[in-house]
Amino acid sequence: MLKRLCIHVCMTLSALFVTPIWAQGTTYPTKPITLIVPYAPGGSTDITARLIAEHLSKRLGQQVLAENRAGAGGNIGANAVAQAAPDGYTLLMAPSSLVANISLYKSLPYDFRKDLEPISRIAMVPNVLVIGADSKINTFAEFIAAAKVAKPPLNYGSAGSGSSQHLAGALFANTINIEMGHIPYKGGAPALVDLMGGRLDVVFAPLVEVLPFIQGKKLKALAVTTPMRSPALPDVPTVAETFPGFDITLWNSIMTRAGTPPEIITKLHQAIQEVLAQPDVLQTLRSQGSNPSGNTPSDFKALIAQEVPKWAQIIKL
Repeated sequence: MLKRLCIHVCMTLSALFVTPIWAQGTTYPTKPITLIVPYAPGGSTDITARLIAEHLSKRLGQQVLAENRAGAGGNIGANAVAQAAPDGYTLLMAPSSLVANISLYKSLPYDFRKDLEPISRIAMVPNVLVIGADSKINTFAEFIAAAKVAKPPLNYGSAGSGSSQHLAGALFANTINIEMGHIPYKGGAPALVDLMGGRLDVVFAPLVEVLPFIQGKKLKALAVTTPMRSPALPDVPTVAETFPGFDITLWNSIMTRAGTPPEIITKLHQAIQEVLAQPDVLQTLRSQGSNPSGNTPSDFKALIAQEVPKWAQIIKL
């Protein structure tokens, strides 16, 4: 009798310890979710985040609120998620530039690979070499020729040191063996303002940010930085068509705090894949210049492992 009583007590206590984790996974979410965007409003990461947040809200039955926490090349926002509770209520709209930050910054307040948990990539985005609409240059070949003889050297703007615009420009200058002046801005938008105002020569901008200006004839697109041409700009060549191997492919994704229960990761992943399968979401992303490309958490981890040395090599240039 005593033995049976002990067994019953042990089973009851075990249930008490197990139930909260199980319940969290099955009832989640029970309150609004914050999706932190580590850049200022209006950029490509922010635009995509707000689209995904809107549709995730419908799928999850709770509001997903995009919140901008810009600064330090995205590290302020990323660190906020790395310090959040591992409960699935604080997500990060993580761009590929955060992988580059691992090599760019000597010390970070968080460990990107240990403190953050991948959920799914959202989309891949090319950078596009854009110049002012008033420029006499009309082709990529003409731009290369002009860049090689320019005195003083051409200057290019970026969203800040270590941004994809900066690294794309540095890789391009190294590829054609020229000097180019780098002018960092506090975001991509002010760089584009100066480009259209004639105060910059070129920007290697995320296509999402500049496609409306290209379509509106306010900027000229000369080349994209991905290995394949963009469906949004089928007549614009890739840099790789002239310089094989040139590749600056951006991506954005959703991550959360490491240690979040697997049940919650699974639920978020499934909801994201459902959002990415919606025809209207696909159409919106493609019309903005993105290539929708969800993946599994394990595939996402493998991608990050491949990208760390790739960006490190570019940063050394």
